[in-house]
Amino acid sequence: MIVISDTTPIISLLKINRLDLLKKLFGSVQIPRGVFAELTDNERYSKEADVVKQSEFIKIVDEIDDNYVTLIRRSTGLDLGESQAIYLSDNNKADLLLMDELRGREVARLMGIRIMGTIGVLGLAYQETLLAREEIEEAIRILRGHGRHISDHLYNQLITMINQK
Repeated sequence: MIVISDTTPIISLLKINRLDLLKKLFGSVQIPRGVFAELTDNERYSKEADVVKQSEFIKIVDEIDDNYVTLIRRSTGLDLGESQAIYLSDNNKADLLLMDELRGREVARLMGIRIMGTIGVLGLAYQETLLAREEIEEAIRILRGHGRHISDHLYNQLITMINQK
């Protein structure tokens, strides 16, 4: 299974100290160099950067068609990391793209790329019995506390899914 990730899902999982879910759910996750830079270049997040650098299941991909990425950026207004993640997903026929940003998700969806966000990862982790309901509720509280926008609608969908199991 080929799984590509943008920056935000990784940051969100770092915030709740559950980056391990990516390894448990997908085995490995590929990120483009631009996403790696977003994750590791900010000195305020050196601790998180160290976790990413030491995560053997996160594979950095450098084979990027810069012209293709520039075209995505110019036509959509997406940032470098999002554009590279979409490029990798399209070029490598990825099974899944992990992305939270709405505009990036819309672009990827129009391109026929299968998408999952952080909430989807938490829901899948619950289905695979890697997280309990209480852990998910705590994760949502932490993410909202760190300024992550999680709509009530999306939150309620997740809770409904959990309650059905």
